[in-house]
Amino acid sequence: MTRQSEFRRQPGHARLTPPAVFALPSPAQSRSALSLAPGGSLRPQGAAAPARAIPAISIHAFCDSTAAAAELEAASTDRRLAKAHVEISTGGIDAALAECAAGRTPNILVMETALPPPQMLAKLDVIADSCDPAARIMLVGHVNDIALYREVLSRGISEYLVAPVSPQQFIEAVARLCGAQSCGEVGRIAAFIGAKGGAGSSTICHNAAWAISELLKCQVVVADLDMAFGTAGLDFNQETMQGMAEALHAPDRLEEALLDRLLTKCSQHLSILAAPAAIDRDYEISSGACRTVLDALRQYAPFAAVDLPHVWAPWVKQVLISADEIVITAAPDLANLRNAKNFVDFLESTRHSGGRPRLVINMARQRKRPELSVEEFASVLELEPALVIEFDPETFGLAANNGQMIEEFSRKARPAQQFRELALALTRRSEPRELTKPSPLAPIFDKLGLG
Repeated sequence: MTRQSEFRRQPGHARLTPPAVFALPSPAQSRSALSLAPGGSLRPQGAAAPARAIPAISIHAFCDSTAAAAELEAASTDRRLAKAHVEISTGGIDAALAECAAGRTPNILVMETALPPPQMLAKLDVIADSCDPAARIMLVGHVNDIALYREVLSRGISEYLVAPVSPQQFIEAVARLCGAQSCGEVGRIAAFIGAKGGAGSSTICHNAAWAISELLKCQVVVADLDMAFGTAGLDFNQETMQGMAEALHAPDRLEEALLDRLLTKCSQHLSILAAPAAIDRDYEISSGACRTVLDALRQYAPFAAVDLPHVWAPWVKQVLISADEIVITAAPDLANLRNAKNFVDFLESTRHSGGRPRLVINMARQRKRPELSVEEFASVLELEPALVIEFDPETFGLAANNGQMIEEFSRKARPAQQFRELALALTRRSEPRELTKPSPLAPIFDKLGLG
């Protein structure tokens, strides 16, 4: 029997011990009320897709079928499992038993089996005795039965899923096994990038972040990664230090206290992590440092808007792949359309969750300038624009010169309402209802039954 197969994500077999700082909940904590879900799956009631990344744990799956292995392989490429070491092999329960007998137990052991319940339970009795007590075991079976589920959990199994298991179901199950205390609720990251230089991506990013902070009254951080030419400090009229440069230089020390010192407060709910905006030195950004900074921002604030420069580098690709939301800003011309198409194709081939990017067409309907229509953009990209912002040099120019956001400068301006719409879309919220002052005649109407 061959345990290692073509489905292995990473070559070689290294013994991975659970990290010292990581603690999984006890099996009893994993037990919750179940319901028979459509499609024949047993799932905890109220389970939802995790809005957080899985920590750096080891996951080893032993599959009985190529179909299950293919589904788990697809799940292993999900951005939420980017930190985890995922290994997929064939052999089912027998291969997992051999692995545990050799003393190699991952943080989460996944086994698929098509055995009937009596044989399955007999195998589980053996594996419970040979497996590391600190490991969590996920079983994928082919019998959808509540009584069997309870028998499985009574033998120390942490989770039972009914095949077929989709990548989304697998990721949700892993998140549940990690537990809320280990992973922690984290904020959302939105990455903003221009299809072409000068498309106005930074303006869209800063105004959308401002709108989120004002509408939802939650903490928002704008992270400016355009190290040489960033405009976050100028746009928010702030004298900034080299916050982003220091964060990237020592990402391992980026705790809450250091972030508080590096961030520049712009309003009650909005802060910026500004770029140096200087060309007297070279800035080398590594993917690892960038990932660490964004992870720290996820823990610090409910929402972070990342302003990406118009460059193409490994760290830019990593930010786009790992972000919860992506906003592509394009001007209505052919070069922007071509580049936007390349972005969309790249993201759809590398991002396996999180939805499609959002398109903002900026500086549209400029007088005497031939331009591509919104319909042409939508047809080529197969993506309806989230916003179409008309060319308004006076409003945007005066706001920029004053160091103000559009809503600060003119609340009644059409772009101000559009940025509010984008803010609500990115945070997946609805427009807060405005409280109206009650009429002084309301008590009388109530008594008359007319209220």
